Amino acid sequence: MKKTSNVAELEAIAKQVRRDIVTMITAAKSGHPGGSLSAVEILVTLYFDKFQHDPSNPDWAHRDHFILSKGHAAPVLYSVLAECGYTPKDQLNHLRRLGSLYQGHPDVRFIPMLDASTGSLGQGLSFALGMGAAAKLDGRSSRIYCVLGDGEIQEGQIWEAAMFGAFHNVTNVVPIVDYNRIQLDGFVKDILDIEPLAAKWESFGYYPLEVDGHDIAALQAAFDDAAARTDKPTCIIAHTVKGKGVSFMEDNPKYHGSAPTAEELEKALAELA
Repeated sequence: MKKTSNVAELEAIAKQVRRDIVTMITAAKSGHPGGSLSAVEILVTLYFDKFQHDPSNPDWAHRDHFILSKGHAAPVLYSVLAECGYTPKDQLNHLRRLGSLYQGHPDVRFIPMLDASTGSLGQGLSFALGMGAAAKLDGRSSRIYCVLGDGEIQEGQIWEAAMFGAFHNVTNVVPIVDYNRIQLDGFVKDILDIEPLAAKWESFGYYPLEVDGHDIAALQAAFDDAAARTDKPTCIIAHTVKGKGVSFMEDNPKYHGSAPTAEELEKALAELA
């Protein structure tokens, strides 16, 4: 893979990742397109620019780590891993098949370079903070990034973990909230409102950074800011659009967990050309 900080090049990768997402979910006839599409720029900016890693040496002790706590958005992670060269791109359309590398949620039994099997919501930040604390004790330079869903952070374990991170000043762990405002059953504000979100993270001892989660330059700056801060940990609140890039999926709760039809895939790919 070739790392780049060029925004146009990263945007081109993001568009390919979106094509992969809708294609693999359509092939599986099952999956979560909305929350996969909303997180694309976050993962692309990390893996192709800010992330310290080497696909030829996935066991590198000082590499950075990534936890997709909202594991149902696995298609975005699978596409990015394949684009990086960690996993075979020609098997992406085996998503959710029995025995496939690409299970419905990330599974270390099938993709060993993953840092955790995720998808039981609410647990990823605890795991990430344990990794971050261990890296500090070991004197490793690794940073750990953890993507959380906005519906997911309604769970109490997230806030218990946040207290731990602030109390122990685990500044090498960056929680990133994919704030697309839609969860399984509808809009977050109608189910269990999480506002004022930035104030909540600040009250738990974090420095909250609010960014447009589809603006790659803004994400680059936010990741740099988080890496430079040592007085307290940073939480990045990425304001995103559920189903971003596909007009009929955007802000539509239906596509939280509904696969496109063949006709819808054709329309989506035309929009992503």
